[in-house]
Amino acid sequence: MNLVVKTVLTSRTFRLCERVPYKYLQVPITSACPNIQRRSYCEDRTDTRRLPQLMEFPPIIWPSVLKFIKNWMFANFIIRPYFDNEFSLNEFIEASKYAVQVVSECLEKSDFKALEGLVEKDAISTLKTAVSKLSVSQRQMLSISKDDIFYAFPYQVGVMFDESDKRWVEITMCYHVLRGLKQMQETGDLPPISLGVQPEYQDKIFILNYRFIREFTKGVEDSWWVNIANHFQPHALKKSF
Repeated sequence: MNLVVKTVLTSRTFRLCERVPYKYLQVPITSACPNIQRRSYCEDRTDTRRLPQLMEFPPIIWPSVLKFIKNWMFANFIIRPYFDNEFSLNEFIEASKYAVQVVSECLEKSDFKALEGLVEKDAISTLKTAVSKLSVSQRQMLSISKDDIFYAFPYQVGVMFDESDKRWVEITMCYHVLRGLKQMQETGDLPPISLGVQPEYQDKIFILNYRFIREFTKGVEDSWWVNIANHFQPHALKKSF
């Protein structure tokens, strides 16, 4: 199977395919001088602690039962017998976590050159623009350790064909991340089941949506690419609506 953990970290044959407006406070004026406005820096600091979505992609947070059944059927009755007889959806999920770690570290460092050959060109361009608008503290939120992913699932598995008999497999993944989870596990200080509603954990929870694509046309040697890489915080998402 081409989706191999070692290749992500070495030869990269697993090519991972891709404002909140300020409020102003008007100062009372008793002379003919022009009005003076000043910015509420308390609000600014709050905004920089939230991570906005990196790409225009419908946010995915929870799995769909109907899609779960379809994904299982695609993986076992189409992809494995006709495209890749060694394909395993569970192995893909585990290996994709390494992909997330590699891509997210590059995003934090704004090392877009390193993403070439891993992420599709159009996606790199979009990510570059999005990351450039982030504050320093927001960029530091981008890097994700695979050991901090506590829940991962394929939201949708799809097979695409065109008129020239080319074919692709596309897998949209969702990852739930608790920053610092590995350290908590090592110290035995495990988070509660209700961590999602605990205020002290909200700034540490992140949702990642990554979409992987690979061409399976007969005679074509390809590997997995990323064409969607979206990071956001669920509590910030709610406040944006």
